[in-house]
Amino acid sequence: MPKTTTVNSLVDICFNFTHSSFRTDEEDVLERAVNVGVNTMMVTGSDIDESARCIMLAERYPEYLYASAGVHPHLAKDWNISSLDILRDLAGHEKIVAIGETGLDYNRNFSPRDIQKRVFEQQVKLACELQLPLFLHCREAHEDFMEILRTYRGDLTHVVAHCFTGNANELEDYLGLDLHIGITGWICDERRGHHLHELIGKIPANRLMIETDAPYLLPRDLRAHPKARRNEPAFLPHILDTVAECLGKPAELVAQQTTQTAYDFYNL
Repeated sequence: MPKTTTVNSLVDICFNFTHSSFRTDEEDVLERAVNVGVNTMMVTGSDIDESARCIMLAERYPEYLYASAGVHPHLAKDWNISSLDILRDLAGHEKIVAIGETGLDYNRNFSPRDIQKRVFEQQVKLACELQLPLFLHCREAHEDFMEILRTYRGDLTHVVAHCFTGNANELEDYLGLDLHIGITGWICDERRGHHLHELIGKIPANRLMIETDAPYLLPRDLRAHPKARRNEPAFLPHILDTVAECLGKPAELVAQQTTQTAYDFYNL
């Protein structure tokens, strides 16, 4: 475990707890997180079946977990005539606090772009209908992403650009639409994430949230990498320390601010 700041309460806004790597040690993973102050975790849905599993996990560990329900752009090709109604039903569960993960990904194009846009727009409309926050993914699709968001932003509540790794112009566009910004361990990667050290200061305190995106995006600069190189919520304080250092603020203050922002965002 890395040496990190001890805090009383942190919120991990993206925890892919349905991933198979967590099935053998669920309780240990949560215990490690809580022991370092990560008391609230958002289990992220990426398709219809997975969103249902998110609910099951949040019911199993209700003191720590909430969940989102959505279809990731990689899986948009699996959307069918029943998907919207099923997603609407799932979103009615008391543990569902956001629609997502949804958005656009033109980097890998696992789903055709026209299908991605259609499925994304339907989920945006659902968030408008249900007045739930939106949890969003965008990769190499900024213009189409912004076009859809601009169309519906006035009818949406809170919206977060999850795992922000973009440039200054993209950040400016997001903040111009009053989006929240999620920062992952990407900021700890000196090869790919160093530009975030300067950009993060442009994010207002009431728009900044932090996340692990576990089991993905293990912070590159952890002193002792876990054997399986699996990221988990217990490493969120390490990300917090990097964010605080970049902002020139005490980690305890950034912890307080990002936690309050997350609670306000999700209406907890």
